[in-house]
Amino acid sequence: MSKSLKYAVFGGGSWATAIVKMLCENLDEVGWYMRSVYAKEHILKEKHNPSYLSAVEFHTEQLKLSNDINEIAAYADVLIFVIPSAFMHMELEKLTVDIKDKTMVSAVKGIIPESGLLVGEHFHDIYHIPFENIVVISGPCHAEEVALERLSYLTISCADQVKAQEVANQLSGDYIRTKTSDDIIGTEYAAMLKNIYAIAAGIAHGLGYGDNFQSVLMSNAIREMKRFIKKMHKMKRNINNSAYLGDLLVTGYSTFSRNRMFGNMIGKGYTVKSAQMEMSMVAEGYYATKSAHLLNEKNAKKTRLPIINAVYGILYEGKNAKKVFKKLTERLD
Repeated sequence: MSKSLKYAVFGGGSWATAIVKMLCENLDEVGWYMRSVYAKEHILKEKHNPSYLSAVEFHTEQLKLSNDINEIAAYADVLIFVIPSAFMHMELEKLTVDIKDKTMVSAVKGIIPESGLLVGEHFHDIYHIPFENIVVISGPCHAEEVALERLSYLTISCADQVKAQEVANQLSGDYIRTKTSDDIIGTEYAAMLKNIYAIAAGIAHGLGYGDNFQSVLMSNAIREMKRFIKKMHKMKRNINNSAYLGDLLVTGYSTFSRNRMFGNMIGKGYTVKSAQMEMSMVAEGYYATKSAHLLNEKNAKKTRLPIINAVYGILYEGKNAKKVFKKLTERLD
């Protein structure tokens, strides 16, 4: 890989917009696919995304914008997907361009429901992309802080460390620090799970629990995450590194966290449907909760997941949040 390779981002949300901003600071041109014709035309005219991170202004001569996924897939060598996991399968099915020799990058935080696979695994199993050509971008990093150019950190994971470093170089900048990892599966699972725990933190806040309980909840969450990831993909990793613990903490505590916001509404008495309708952004943790629960149920020897099970009971089984969290407090230490 070299700086002459062409990069493209697929997705029109806040994280996609933030990644385009990072790339534009290092590359002369960046491809950008988004479904919304209105958003594309607005960016070309007004130089900012109308719905997400609208304070970020782009030099539109740097952008190759299109509503045609195949046009952008054909253009780029490095394809960065930032589409919510619930809609990834639908978008990928539109591809007619051969992608087997391209570098596929996942900045998606969840499992693809149709396959039950992480995005990286989906690329590998369904599209036969070798793991050496699959890269994962994880935090801790909020799109809103990238827009504000506050110091932020990214972990770039790939089996090929040269590719990981090259992608990291294109995302690095004055306010973006990057590090690399070879734990593709573990960092993807961590990115998925932290959204569930952020929903739990939001529910707790909505129910009136304070900082003391939140600290116990997060302490138990990182241990639960460690058990889950170890069961799914056993390898040597330090769960206290920023891609795991750091990403969990920023998502669980930040006011920018859409998953915490979603959980907070549930804790305050909103129904799942009403909370989803009020939010303008997708709370990935809602879908991740079901995926994590189903993955654990498939195991002959189930992992102990009291927090995930509590969130699943509230979101998918209609259980009373107050009663569920009262029982959860007795299971945490």
